[in-house]
Amino acid sequence: MKSRMLSNDKIIIQGLITRDEKVTKDFFFTQCRPLFCKIINLVFSYEVDYDEFVNELYMYLMDDDAQKLKDFEYRSSVYTWLKVLAIRYFIKKRDRMIDDNPEIPLYDEPSQFQQQEEDLTAKCDLERLLSMMTNDRYVMVIRRLMIEDRTPEQLADEMGITTANLYNIKRRAVAQLTQIALNDIEEYGKK
Repeated sequence: MKSRMLSNDKIIIQGLITRDEKVTKDFFFTQCRPLFCKIINLVFSYEVDYDEFVNELYMYLMDDDAQKLKDFEYRSSVYTWLKVLAIRYFIKKRDRMIDDNPEIPLYDEPSQFQQQEEDLTAKCDLERLLSMMTNDRYVMVIRRLMIEDRTPEQLADEMGITTANLYNIKRRAVAQLTQIALNDIEEYGKK
């Protein structure tokens, strides 16, 4: 399944780089439409034309001979990567349109959108790290306890094990996730 997704991502990225009209049109106007509509609603407090949004994002991706697309490393799905990239790009673009020297500060604390972007980035990073884990049971325990906020008692009952056994599984799962994260940081530092 993962290799099929990777293969599809490679076809999409290559089609975009070579400016394949069919791939580009299908990707931006069919496959990504729900994602982009969600980003528009998240980032902008005013109405934004979908075609203009896509055109702006496309120009950004194709800038410098499509370097951003060429730099895509397939460490996440193309949709996850594009979601983070688009949100960051349009938040920066939107914020540059605001007066740099307002007499009254607009916000006393980080904006809701900045927090949402940070949360989204953290979630994407966690999903990428979880996808590198080899033990599906560990992934399930981490998801249910740490992401879905299930109580240990609930999850132990659901799995048909004791709470003490669940804590042992969680400890090993967190140790494996920590090692993967450390390896990822080390690998990133080499680039």
